[in-house]
Formats: sequence, structure tokens, C-alpha cells
Amino acid sequence: MAENNKDDKKKSGIINKQGRYSKKEGKGDKNPRKDVEENKDTAKRKLPPFTGKKPVKSKFNFYWIYGIIAVIFLILSFPNMWTGEVKTLDWGELKEMLANKDIEKIIVVNKEDAEIFLKKDRLDDPKFKDKLPKKPNELGPQFTYTIGSYDSFKEDVEKAQKGTDNPIYLTNETRHNWSGDILGYILPLLILIVVWIVIMRMMSRGGPGGGQIFNIGKSKAQLYDKEAAINVNFNDVAGLEEAKVEVMEIVDFLKNPDKYTSLGGKIPKGALLVGPPGTGKTLLAKAVAGEAQVPFFSISGSDFVEMFVGVGASRVRDLFKQAKEKAPCIIFIDEIDAIGRARGRNTLTGANDERENTLNQLLTEMDGFQSNTGVIILAATNRAEILDVALLRAGRFDRQIHVELPDLEERKAIFKVHMKPLKISKKVDIAFLAKQTPGFSGADIANVCNESALVAARSNKKEIGKQDFMDAIDRIIGGLEKKNKIISAYEKKVIAYHESGHAAVSWLTEHAHPLVKVTIVPRGKALGAAWYLPEERQITTFDQMFDELTATMGGRASEYVNFGKISTGALNDLEKVSKQAYNMVVYFGLNDKIGNVSYYDSTGQQEYTFVKPYSEKTAELIDEEVSTLVEKAYKRAIKIIQDNKEKVEQLAQVLLEKEVIFSEDLVRIFGERPFDKIKKKLEEDAEEEVKMLKNNNGKNKAKSLAEANKTNSQEDGDNNGEDKDKPDTGKD
Repeated sequence: MAENNKDDKKKSGIINKQGRYSKKEGKGDKNPRKDVEENKDTAKRKLPPFTGKKPVKSKFNFYWIYGIIAVIFLILSFPNMWTGEVKTLDWGELKEMLANKDIEKIIVVNKEDAEIFLKKDRLDDPKFKDKLPKKPNELGPQFTYTIGSYDSFKEDVEKAQKGTDNPIYLTNETRHNWSGDILGYILPLLILIVVWIVIMRMMSRGGPGGGQIFNIGKSKAQLYDKEAAINVNFNDVAGLEEAKVEVMEIVDFLKNPDKYTSLGGKIPKGALLVGPPGTGKTLLAKAVAGEAQVPFFSISGSDFVEMFVGVGASRVRDLFKQAKEKAPCIIFIDEIDAIGRARGRNTLTGANDERENTLNQLLTEMDGFQSNTGVIILAATNRAEILDVALLRAGRFDRQIHVELPDLEERKAIFKVHMKPLKISKKVDIAFLAKQTPGFSGADIANVCNESALVAARSNKKEIGKQDFMDAIDRIIGGLEKKNKIISAYEKKVIAYHESGHAAVSWLTEHAHPLVKVTIVPRGKALGAAWYLPEERQITTFDQMFDELTATMGGRASEYVNFGKISTGALNDLEKVSKQAYNMVVYFGLNDKIGNVSYYDSTGQQEYTFVKPYSEKTAELIDEEVSTLVEKAYKRAIKIIQDNKEKVEQLAQVLLEKEVIFSEDLVRIFGERPFDKIKKKLEEDAEEEVKMLKNNNGKNKAKSLAEANKTNSQEDGDNNGEDKDKPDTGKD
């Protein structure tokens, strides 16, 4: 029957699929939940809705125990907190109470405090109304008295009761402050525990391997894989075509290993990116991480350096352990010169260098007894000359990829990349901007683009124009304009003639850089400045360098010719000239007396020595030759200024009037430069000669190839004839 009833209830919708009673019931049916309540006393509480999951039991919160303990300590520490504040009497009030026999007993606690208990019939006495709380504690004490000296207090009480019947005698008690004693032992321990927990939590907030003190030897390298991908690829790296080819070959090896292993080739174990700051070494590594589609570990060389002994070597071991587990993978070490500096150079301390231990471990891991199959090392530095020789050898860094400053075409490509997010005017010529930024690195060009946007926004423009880019270039090269700087009229005139001297001499010398702009508006630390457009040379002759020296001394020469005296305004010019003349004599071998000798050290070891690589006599000769070379350039600049004094004065007056002049003003005053046509003619003749030689070489190659084919065909015919003349031996 129970079965049938259950089936009937299922049909009427009373029981759901899980066998529980649903809320939906028939109108005439009896509520089955009430039947359950009548038959079972345990079903009095309402059943929870069925969810298909086990009910989660509420966990006991341990903080309740801490709260209860704290309340107990409060009660023990402040026993009078529920009875109200007990007033402390002075000796006059206590003496009066003793004389009036108001006191029932006095209990001295630890010979420090006296508890005063009033007689019960005195509690309602009006004279104690202001001294007692509204609801005084009948059990007492009602008052307290602070004892200075127990013996004196005892004598004073006896004297105050002298001659009275039934005097009160002091009762002594010794009490222990259990809460204070316990806190005295526990509180320092608790403070130490809390400090320890705080220190451990603060140390555990670091990155991977840099957290807890027990993980201090773990690697701090950031891992980039499919889950944490980098959105940079080789399309985002403009210029650097040669460097990209070599790096892309490593990426291609990881993607298509069979292409190389089928020929017996092996993947390079490491590649070192070398170049000046800002040329894109780290950006190239990011592109490798985005393109390689293998785990990529990124770490800085300084992350291996730690104050604790052995930590750097431990982190190196942990890094390569992680890399071997995820092989094939790439490890990128940025600024590797932090740990890769040549060993044995720090001879002053004579102590064991922790950095050397880290380097030794790195050398062992890169190419030691155990091989690192599938682990490729990429590293970047701008000081390759100071790296250890063992680190640079083949087998560790098989390739050194030089990332140089971009040339004209590469600067165009870099400008195009950084101009993509900018709102550029159609009149902006990228080729012109590339010509205006010789010697700029990729980071400098990115800064120019960003600075141009800020300049345009400062003027509330809706798009960035050519002048905004020019102002940005001037801002980066010379600094911010200081139009409000106070300069006297005479000083301004001297500055104008000084800059006019630079412009005139550079315009009238063959190999000096052509002028772009001259200004007498102060920028940064300079009171005036001249902008040139340097030629991008790969080699430089003596005449070219001497013309540059002469143009640099043109400012001081103009001051001397026009005012008869010189000033300190040529400080930067003198510094530049002295360095260039020293390089010509000491490094480049461009001096007759010193000869074809160079004291340049490409290994960088001279910076750690106190001895010059030449004798004292040679040092004196070098000083004489440098001074002679500078003076010769100065006298030549004076002669050029004297021969063109009127034109220099005219240029200075225009500069005082406009404050900024351009190459067009020099053309109007001095005429066109004749040297430009000569240079252009020499360049065209050289190109024509190279083209002709290449064509002749191609014809010679074709002729040689035809003769070689003809000779091979004749040899084949002779061989066939010899085969016919041979008798048949009947053997296969």
C-alpha cells in the first residue's frame, strides 16, 4: 500500500524525483509533512530544500577563544570595574574617620595600599553622600589610602585612635596580581611571535623565488609561456635587419628543427646582443619571446646579486634547473655585465668576490660537464669589452649580435612604427625627420614622437605637424627654452657673435658639418646653440676631423676678432676640442711625431690600472701635440673670421634681430656652399666606378663559367671514347 500511495503521490506531483515532498499538493490531499511531524519528534524543524549537496557544517571560529581569554584578563586586571570607582582618601579624611569611629576595618595590601571598610550603619550617613558612589558596595572596600611607609602609617593610625575604646588594628594581606604576572611572562613572547609573523609575511610578498627566507636562493626569473604571452613580435621591431636575421634563425630552429638537424646542424647555445643604450636589445628579446612559442625566462643580471654568500650561485642553479624541466626554452639575461665582468680585476680588496662565484656557476651551467640540451641563452649588454673571456667563447655564446645605432633608412622605419598611434599631419615628411636625427637611437626616436605629441597638445592642436617634431628634437638635444632668463644686452651681443662665428666657419670649411639652425635663446645650460646635420661617415680622415676642430673654435675666434677679448662662453667648445684632439693623437694615429701608434685598449682593462701604457716622455709629447693641434685650428678659425668679418657682423645682426636663423639666411649672406657640389660629384663618380666593376665582374664570372662547362663536356666525351676502346671481359 505504501508503494501504491507513493506512486499516486508521484503522479499528483506531491513527491519530486529525489523522493522528497514538493510544495505542490492536491487540494483534497492531506499534507504529508504534518503526518511526519506527528509520528517523528525529530522532524519538528523545517527541512532544508534539497540541493543535491551535503550540508556544510559551520566551522568553529577560533577567535572566540581569544576573545574569552581577553575578557578574563580584563576582569582580573580591573576588579573594580563593575563596582564603580573607589575614592582615595588623604590622611586628614582618614584621621577624621578614625576619630569618629566610622571605620569597621583596615586591610593593608602588600604594605602598599590600605583598603578602608565603613560600618554598615555609616553607609547612609549624609557626610559620605558625596564621597561614595550612588550604589556603594556593602562588601567594600569603600575607600583606599596609599601608604608611603608601612611603619609610619601604623604609628599614625595608633596615634589617631589613642584614648578611644575598641581601636582598629591593621590587617595585613599579601595578594598576587595574576593577570599582571602572566602578562609579564607572555607579552614579550607574544611580541616576538607577532614580529616574526610580520617579517615572514613581508618577505613572502616578493616574486617567484624572492619571497620567504627559505626560498632566498630560488631564481627570480619571470616565466612567459602560452598562459602569459608577450604581444610583441618582429613586426614591432623596426630597423635592426641584420640582428633580426640572426635572432629569427634561432626562433626558426625552435619551430622547425628538422630543417637544420637533417643537415647535421646544431642550434646555437647562446647569443649575446651588444650595442649602445636604447638601440633595441631588450625589445628584440621581447620579440623573440613573442615569436618563439616556447617557455621564455626573463631575468636581470642584478637579480643574481645578493648580500648573502652563495645566493647568486644558488639562483643560477635553480634557474637552469627550471629551464631544463621546460626545455626547449630560452633564457634571457638583461644587463649581464652585472655578473659577467672579467674575473681577477678587483685586486685591491684581495677578498673572495661573491660575483665571481656567481659567474663561475653561470659558466658551468652554460657549458660544463653536464649539457643543457634545448636551453638557449640570450643576453644583452652595452659593455661587452668588460665581460669575461670565458663567457664570450664559442660553446657559451656562439654568436655576438651587434645592435648598432640606426642609419637613415632604419630611422625611417623606426619613425613609421612609433607614428602609428599618433595623429600626424599629411605634410609631415618622415624622410626629412630621419635626416634631422643622426645619431639617435630607437629610444630617442620614440621619445621624439612622444614629445611632439605633448608639444602639439600644449598648443591645443588637433594633429601633430612638422614644427612640433622640430621643437621636440630641439627640446631633446638642447633642453627646454628659457625665454625669461635675464641676459644683458652686451652679453646677448657677445653670444650672437659667438654663434655667428660657429655658423660662418662651418659654412666656409669643406668637411665641417653643414648648418641647420642657430639660436641665441637659452636652452638648458647653454646660452646659445647651433644645430648641424652631420654626415653619416664610417671612416674619417685627418682633414675632416681638423675642419670640425676649426668650426668648433669659430665661436671663440669670433669673440677675439670682433671684441678683442675672449670669455668663458667657450667652455663646452674647449672640452669637445680637447677630447677630439687627444683622440686624434693617442688613439687614431693621426700625428706625425707620435706616429702610427694607438694606445686604445678595446678590452677595457686600462680603467683598472694606475699606469699609462706609455712613458712620461711620450706623455709630455702627447700634451705638446694636442696643444699644438688645438692652437693651429684656433688660428685657422681666426683667419677665416678676419677674411669674412663683414659677413659675420651681418649674420650676427640678423641673429640679434630674429634670435633664430636657418641655413637659408647663410645662403643669402655667404652664398651656396661650393663643397656640396664637389662631394656630390665625387660620390657619383665612386658609385659609377663600383657599378662598372660589378658589371665587369659579372661578365668575367659568366665567361669563366662557360669555359668551365666547355671543359667538362670535352672531358666527358674523352671518357666515353675510352670506355668504347676497352675490351669486354664478360664480367658485370
